[in-house]
Amino acid sequence: MSAAVISLTTQLLDFSRERTLGTLTAIEKMPDPNMVLGWRPGPGRAHIAWQLMHVGITEELFATDRFRGTAPAFADLVPRFKGGSTPDDNIPGPAEIRDVLAQTREHLLGTLASLTEADLATIPAALAARSITIGKALQIVVWHEAHHQGQAHITLNLYKASQA
Repeated sequence: MSAAVISLTTQLLDFSRERTLGTLTAIEKMPDPNMVLGWRPGPGRAHIAWQLMHVGITEELFATDRFRGTAPAFADLVPRFKGGSTPDDNIPGPAEIRDVLAQTREHLLGTLASLTEADLATIPAALAARSITIGKALQIVVWHEAHHQGQAHITLNLYKASQA
């Protein structure tokens, strides 16, 4: 892939990750971070830990299954945190969330580095049903973290308001 596209995509991913980790850092400073990570804004709604783990698992799926057609890491976590999954009550702690976010980001950046300019117009088999090219998928991945970080952030604000 062109150096300019890789650079811009990486910068956008970094920007979103700073906000995601900022939310996690704020939670870690609270008296009971695990309780906050597992708090739900309503019955059946996703908790903050699910939002953050979902970001990492989605990046893993794009880095492997969707772009390369290979098996993702974290096979035990994928069913729990992929799109369409139902958040359970097994709440990962801050250290596990940070680890998953770091490893899956590393995998995504490795995949980005392996792409060519021609790959941007390619529709991988895993995205064929939706006719999504790798170029469009990169836009989705950048947007995806910002979207779920926003959900985590508002859930944190709702948690704080519920404790007042």
